[in-house]
Amino acid sequence: METQTGKLVVEKVGGKSTVTRCFSKYPLKFIIPNKVGSSETDAVWIYTLTYGGGIVSGDSISSELSIGDGCTAVLTTQASTKVYKALGSKCSEQILEKQIFRVVSDSSLVVVDWITSGRHESGEKWDFELYKSTNHIFLEGDQPLFLDTVLLEQGSISKITEHMRDYQVVAMVILLGPKLKQIQIQVQENVKRMMSEQLYIPSTALHPHGKTQSNHHFAKPDFIASCSIFGPKEIGIVVRLASTTTESVYRFLQHQLAGMETLLGVAPYS
Repeated sequence: METQTGKLVVEKVGGKSTVTRCFSKYPLKFIIPNKVGSSETDAVWIYTLTYGGGIVSGDSISSELSIGDGCTAVLTTQASTKVYKALGSKCSEQILEKQIFRVVSDSSLVVVDWITSGRHESGEKWDFELYKSTNHIFLEGDQPLFLDTVLLEQGSISKITEHMRDYQVVAMVILLGPKLKQIQIQVQENVKRMMSEQLYIPSTALHPHGKTQSNHHFAKPDFIASCSIFGPKEIGIVVRLASTTTESVYRFLQHQLAGMETLLGVAPYS
């Protein structure tokens, strides 16, 4: 791993989640507001910033966060992280112990990892050589719980744009742990309902034996979502999204994660 550009520790101090160690250096900076949301909510909000307004050519960002027992923390950004064009062989990367989460059996974790095609309204669509995002979750004793990698790479025969078609956003949401059980149930129900409505085939489009009429055309959904369970005792779910617009993914996250306001003091994406 590259030399760390950030390290942060959250521990219980006086019964409250508190940042007890905070280190960052160029090009990374941590911003920690005194309080976000209700004073009754025990949650530390941590914003990551970069001096270049995004990840610029040659930047290498590697950070490690340790969240103590009984603590609640939110790691987020003030806006979407922008990755600028690399100059020559100067590759840019961001490593959050990439991205490795070590949890105990009663931990709760939310991970939202999404990427857009770029400034697609200006014609910039998946115009990069390589994108790789890894999210691994381990239990005690380095027992694998969830291992996932998203890889988008330009090929010599086919391009990323050809595979993505008209979809401009891909996203993944992980909901893990006992504090999120009710939200998990609600999200599963919502995803099932949404996709049932989108993929519903009208009875008039079917022959008596269930075959679709050849003259009936189905439009490609603008928004696709899937949901699956993982882990012992079904302790986690993963939601995968693809959409033609950034706004629809934002609205989905805003709606599905609204129930976290009681845990975090402020609803995510509010």
